[in-house]
Amino acid sequence: MNVVIWARVSSREQKEGYSIDAQLRATREKAANNDWTIVREFEVAESAKRGAERIGFNQMFKWVKSNARKLKIRAILSHKLDRVCRNMRDAVRLQELEDSCGVQLAFVDNQFGPGAAGALSFNVMAAVAQYYSDNLRTEVLKGMDEKVRQGWPITLAPFGYINVKDRDEPVQLHPVESQALMRVFELYSSGQYTFKKLADQLAAEGFIYSPSEPRFRRSSLSHILNNRFYIGELKRNGKIHQGKYKLVISRQMFATCQEILKGKNRRTTENKFPLSGGIIRCAYCGSAMTGELIRRKLRGGGVREHLYYRCANNQPAADHPVVRWRSEDIEEAIVKDLSRMKMPSEEIAEWFRATLQKAFADVDRLQRQKKQALARRQTDLKNMQDRLLTGFLSGAIEEPTFQAKSASLKGELAEVEEAIGQASSCDPEAQVHALTLFDFSQNLVDLWNGSNSDEKRDILDCVSLNRTVDSLSLYVVKRKPFDFLAERPFLDNGRGGKI
Repeated sequence: MNVVIWARVSSREQKEGYSIDAQLRATREKAANNDWTIVREFEVAESAKRGAERIGFNQMFKWVKSNARKLKIRAILSHKLDRVCRNMRDAVRLQELEDSCGVQLAFVDNQFGPGAAGALSFNVMAAVAQYYSDNLRTEVLKGMDEKVRQGWPITLAPFGYINVKDRDEPVQLHPVESQALMRVFELYSSGQYTFKKLADQLAAEGFIYSPSEPRFRRSSLSHILNNRFYIGELKRNGKIHQGKYKLVISRQMFATCQEILKGKNRRTTENKFPLSGGIIRCAYCGSAMTGELIRRKLRGGGVREHLYYRCANNQPAADHPVVRWRSEDIEEAIVKDLSRMKMPSEEIAEWFRATLQKAFADVDRLQRQKKQALARRQTDLKNMQDRLLTGFLSGAIEEPTFQAKSASLKGELAEVEEAIGQASSCDPEAQVHALTLFDFSQNLVDLWNGSNSDEKRDILDCVSLNRTVDSLSLYVVKRKPFDFLAERPFLDNGRGGKI
C-alpha cells in the first residue's frame, strides 16, 4: 500500500522540545512493519488552530487529492490525530478526501476501527483535539494579556533593548544598541538631519544597526522614531499599558521628533538663514518663510550680500500679496515684540518681583489654613460619631434616628477626607521658578542679541506658539505667561506716572 507521511510541530512545540525527526522515525517504522511504500513525506512547522493559514497542510491536501489515483495512494500516515488536525474543519476535509479518493488516515498511536463506531471515535478525538487547541489559545492569550498589564512586551525587544532570562526584568537595555538609540533621537530632535544625513552621521560615529546590516536605513530609522515603546507605551487590544522597563528617551524628545516627522518642524540645515524652515510663516497662506541670499556686484569690484525672507508658496492665489522682508527688518520686529514684556522701569520690575513673592506666601498660608480647618472638622465628625454610637448603645437614641444620623456623618466625613487628600501644600520651588521665568522675560532682548542662530530659534519657540508675517507686520501668539506679561493688564498709569 502506498502512503504519504505527514509530520508537524507548531512553533510553540518546537520551543518545548518536540521533534519532527521523532515523528518521522516512528511513522517510517510503522510503514516498514506493515510493508507500506512511502510515496512522499511532508514535514512542516505551523499551527493547526482555526483561522491559521495552514499553508503546508493545504499543499499536502491538494497534492494528495491530485495524485491519489495516479500514484495509488491509500493512506496519510501520521504519528497521532492531532498532528494532522486540531479542528473539525480539517477533520471534515480529510473525511471527504477518503470518500472521494479512497485515501484513509493511519496513525502510529491512534487506531480507529471500521464502521460507525470507528467514525464516532474519530470525530470524538477530533473534537477533543479542537478543544485542546482552543483552550491552549485562550490560555496563551490570557498569559500575553497579563504580561502586558504587568508592563512587559510580548514580542521580541526592539532595537536598543534585549530579551533576557530574568523573571523580574525580562527586557533590559542593550549595552551597545541603547547608546545608538539615544544618539538617533538626540540627532534627529535637533531638526538638522534628514534620514540620509542621520544615517551618515551614525555611521561616522561608529554606530551599526545589526551585524548583517550595519548601516541604518530609512525604514529602520522611521520605525525607531515612531515606536512608542521607547516612551514606555505598550499597546494591546486597543489599550495602552505603561511599561516597567528602563527608559532612555524622554517624552519631550520623542514629541519633538514626531513634530519633525509630521512636517511641523523648523528644520533647516543652512544656518545662514536662521529664521527659515517654518519658524516664521506667511499670514496669508501659512507657508513657511524661506531665506534667499541676493548678491550684488559693486562698481569697485566687491560684492554686497542682502538676506531676505519670502513666502515659500511658489503657486500663490491671485489675491496673495508679495510677502518679502529684509533680514534686518524682521530681526527688528522680533526685538520690538520681545521688548514688550520688559517692565517700563527697574522700580516696577522690583515691585512685580515683591508682589510675586507675597502672592506665593499668601497662597501657602491660605492652603495651610484650609488644611488645618479640614483636619479640625474631621476630628469633630469622628467625635460626633463616637457620641452618636454611645447614645445608641445606652438606649437614648432609637435605631432609625441612629441609622439616619450615622449615614449623614459618614457622608460628610468622606467629603472632608477627600478634600484633605486633594488639598496640597504650595510647592516651595514654584516661587523660584516663577521668579526665574520673570527675570528671563526681562532679559529677552539682551539674550536675543547675544545668541547664535539655534539659540534664537529656541527663544522664539520658548516664548511663542506661532509667528506669522504679512507684507507689513509681524504677529506673535505667545505662550503663557508671556502673553500676560506682554499685555500688562495689571499696570495703569496714575498721577505723576506712578503705578
